[in-house]
Amino acid sequence: MSNTYLPRAAKVVLAESIGPRQSKDNLVLAFDDRHTRREVRVTEGGLRFLIDLERAIVLREGDALELEDGALITVRAAAEALLEIRAANADALLRTAWHIGNRHTPLEVGHDALYISFDHVLADMLRARGCTVSEVTRPFNPERGAYDTPGGHKHSHSHGHHHHEH
Repeated sequence: MSNTYLPRAAKVVLAESIGPRQSKDNLVLAFDDRHTRREVRVTEGGLRFLIDLERAIVLREGDALELEDGALITVRAAAEALLEIRAANADALLRTAWHIGNRHTPLEVGHDALYISFDHVLADMLRARGCTVSEVTRPFNPERGAYDTPGGHKHSHSHGHHHHEH
């Protein structure tokens, strides 16, 4: 068993919160690899470090992992096989986004297109709905889930329910 020291990253800094701080290195990951809590990773520059987060989250393009010494490792989205989905108009595109979301499929919303991981079954369904579906290779940055933030899901209201028979 090795006692080799690994720098540890226990904090995520959201892309919009980084400010003027400079990144030490980049960590390039495909979308499926950006859902993490605790694992060893290697940056583009060859730095081997431990991601050790309190809970699992999905890292997004531009987010950073903060090492114990304060240095930042910027997360970059790797290019991967995606489907680009276009519709006849904004209304049709919104309805398409709803159908994709109803299947709990990670979705990136662009100005005039939607992007999902390559899936031939969904591609056929979307074409049947009148969408134009193209295979593309590009970084994938789906919307962050409503509760998927480094701070987590917090409530201040009760979940108690009372049911009365009538």
